[in-house]
Amino acid sequence: MKIDFVLMLNNIFKCDKMHNIILWLIFLRAFASHANAKTILPQGHLKPKVIDDSNEDLNPTNVTHHYPLLPSSTTPAINRFGFCEEEQYFYEFITDNNQTQMLWVTWNLTKVGENAVLPNMCSAQTGLPLRRRCYLSATLHQAVWEAQTNNTVMIQCHNSMFCEAEEFRHHFIHGEGLEQHVNSWKRTKIYQKSTLQDMCLRPNGLPLTRRCLYDKKSHRAQWEPLPASYVNYKCLRTTEQQIISNELDSLLGNVTSRHRINDPKLRLQSSRNLIKILESPSKRRLPADIHLTNEILRSLIAETPDIELSSDVLQITHNLMTSDPTVLRMSAELNATNSLLDTFESYMDSVGDKFVSEAHCRNPAIVYATHNTTTSTDNTLSPPPTTLPAVEVLNSHLHNGIYAHISGNISVFFVNPLCANISGIAIYPSKVSASHSKELNYDSFNDFHYRFIFMNETVNGLLNDPDLELASFVPLSMWQHLLQHFSLLQRSPVIVFKVYAHDGLFVESNTMRVRKPFSKILSISIPGYEDALPESLPFLLRQHGTSFESNPNSGCGYWNYSTWTSGGVQTTSESPGVHRQPLVLCYTSHLTQFSYLIGGSFKQNDLTDEILITSVHMEALDIISLVGCALSLMGLMGIWITACLFKSWRAQASNKILLNMCVALTLQMVLFLFVNTDDISETLVDEHDYTKCVFLGALLQYSLLVLFTWMLLIAFLQFQRYVTVIGIQRPKHYIAKSAVLAWGLPLIPTLLVALIDPKSYVPSTYQLVTDTGICYPSGSGLHFGVILPVSLIVTANLAIFVYVFFSISRSLSMATQRSEKKLVLKQIRLSILLFFLLGLSWIFGIFAFMKMGLVFSYLFCLTATMQGFVLFVYFVILDENSRRCWQQVLCPNRAKKAQKKATELQSMTTASTSNGMDLSHTEQSHTGKVGNT
Repeated sequence: MKIDFVLMLNNIFKCDKMHNIILWLIFLRAFASHANAKTILPQGHLKPKVIDDSNEDLNPTNVTHHYPLLPSSTTPAINRFGFCEEEQYFYEFITDNNQTQMLWVTWNLTKVGENAVLPNMCSAQTGLPLRRRCYLSATLHQAVWEAQTNNTVMIQCHNSMFCEAEEFRHHFIHGEGLEQHVNSWKRTKIYQKSTLQDMCLRPNGLPLTRRCLYDKKSHRAQWEPLPASYVNYKCLRTTEQQIISNELDSLLGNVTSRHRINDPKLRLQSSRNLIKILESPSKRRLPADIHLTNEILRSLIAETPDIELSSDVLQITHNLMTSDPTVLRMSAELNATNSLLDTFESYMDSVGDKFVSEAHCRNPAIVYATHNTTTSTDNTLSPPPTTLPAVEVLNSHLHNGIYAHISGNISVFFVNPLCANISGIAIYPSKVSASHSKELNYDSFNDFHYRFIFMNETVNGLLNDPDLELASFVPLSMWQHLLQHFSLLQRSPVIVFKVYAHDGLFVESNTMRVRKPFSKILSISIPGYEDALPESLPFLLRQHGTSFESNPNSGCGYWNYSTWTSGGVQTTSESPGVHRQPLVLCYTSHLTQFSYLIGGSFKQNDLTDEILITSVHMEALDIISLVGCALSLMGLMGIWITACLFKSWRAQASNKILLNMCVALTLQMVLFLFVNTDDISETLVDEHDYTKCVFLGALLQYSLLVLFTWMLLIAFLQFQRYVTVIGIQRPKHYIAKSAVLAWGLPLIPTLLVALIDPKSYVPSTYQLVTDTGICYPSGSGLHFGVILPVSLIVTANLAIFVYVFFSISRSLSMATQRSEKKLVLKQIRLSILLFFLLGLSWIFGIFAFMKMGLVFSYLFCLTATMQGFVLFVYFVILDENSRRCWQQVLCPNRAKKAQKKATELQSMTTASTSNGMDLSHTEQSHTGKVGNT
């Protein structure tokens, strides 16, 4: 079949009227060409190449529309049990310039259990390479191909499979500062999520990701559009918490280098480094770490599953199972737990026949080298030792044909039934009856006992076992069918049992679960057998709580890599001759992970807004602010209680001004702590209720500006009191006039921002994600509506404070030496009061806003939040009038005695003064007389 003939057919094929005729012509021409010794021959592995009489080569990537199967006459007779023979198909292929060609494709000779892949040829529908699996049919007793559809259109893979690296600009947060960074999205396969070349962590501990999509129209891979929240995104680099994400990301880059993947020693070294990182003390594990660890693990075992890595793989998986359940659940957003589970299961299945091969049966003394393990030979029921190895390898004392790896959360048992007729395992609790003490093995890591089940044991015998918790085995009748299957494949049969201590890796994304495992999880696999089981496989689980008859969701179930389900599993509580057993007998027609499930309604917390990491110093600043605000609120409550109880106290002019200031301060604190919070703001944004958000933000802005206006008026009054003392007279109703000014003037900037730029009150997506977003002005609204008026008032107050301070200091310098110490203390107290009363602590806030140093952030949080508490101390606790009022309420008897004593002292003072006046008058009279005289 020549290329020019194919192109001619393609041009004719475009005519709709002759569509059916052309199809038959193509079909007949194919037979004619095939009869003339023009055939598709394999080049390399599965790489099709067209050879004809003129030696014209056709692009090996040009392949496609799936037409009737044509048997190959050139394929020699091959062992029909171990390999799928060659098959040829007619495909329609779309070139890069959108032209159509009809080509032959050959599926080459493929071993049973393997996938045949057409290199450089992808499906136009999915963008992925075409794969066909070769498997051994249990009914036909021969190797057969997976069924192939007849409408596959093919394209070249180089444009469809991968999204190429793309530049991405963002910021890194360093303390209170930002650093612009040029990053890039990693080259990624379609339908997968990519991370950035330089790790970019979100506050929830997950990396920033972007999905690679496939466009069916253009037949190309393309990045999904960047969401609006990614514009000027701020990533966390230096965090308050000690994390291992950056170390794992660096290790992943080293592992994926080609020379390291191909070198067994370097792979082993990398696995040891990974374990060392995961076991770093005092470091927080993040959801990103689960994803990165799985990627490293997959890279280490992708090429060849070395048995030398088996202990390390088990130890790594064990370490991840010890992670916080919240971290594991959040990592499911990247499908990290399912991917890790699949990686672990696939690896253990692939190395099973190497541990318990036929050679192992003939020579049970064979011990394979593993790392960081110990080999146990003790078969007694001893308690766990004080210091345990990371992974324990059991080989020498077990039955012939059994090899085991045991760690704290997972135990793996490899069983070759040909060696000792053992085909199952039974699990027992930590405490068992004395009758089992000699036949059971003890798992010191997981604190349970176990024994192995022989093929000729029965289900009824296991049901009568009083201590049994979990068991499963392959019956003799089933094993005979399986043995015939493996004899055709000429490979050693192996059963792999994996016992999971808990469901840490079996993560459901739904917040409401209708069932959950309430026992250990048993995974059963028979590597190399992919057909349906010839008969149902029994397994037994102990019931917990209510029986499955009272709850339809209770009973035996399995994990389908999405949720726990019982489909395809038959649950029964009774067997012939056995009644009301605590054990549940179940049957399954497939192999996977099984457990006893309890039905009910189990709610999981929504972890969407969970914050696991914060910027350096952010947590400390938050704690300082919360403590200061709490003390300030307590102080304000004390002022309000004092004002409510004592009319004489609140009637003082100075206290009237104080109460107006406290109204604004209380309103600000209540809004900030209870009303305009990040959670409420996020709810308003999610519900698109922007009017309420603008109202709350404007109210918070207004309360702040009112507070500062009162501070400015107080500064002016203090200036009059301490500087311009002589001849000053307060205007009539000056407090009422001050109140009108203080409560009315801030309306101007507030209304201007609300009317001109209302969107500035809505928090950004990044602020909502980091739990720092409240309804408050931002951008120009913040600069001109808040920062500018506050800066002007603080500057004026600072000038007045300095002038008053030096005026008082100059007056004190004229004081007598005897009272100097007392006056100095009074000056210090007055300076502290004025510092807080005039809002001078906001100088630190302005400096922090201008990024002039982290120290100003700490100073601002320490001082600004304490304003209410300081006012309470000076105007209530240290004020003599307020103390006297509280003493009359709390200690009336003591107050009466103090008042009586003060009255007596005043009388004595008055009498002494009178006597002195009389004496002076007498002396003056006497002098007058003397003078007159």
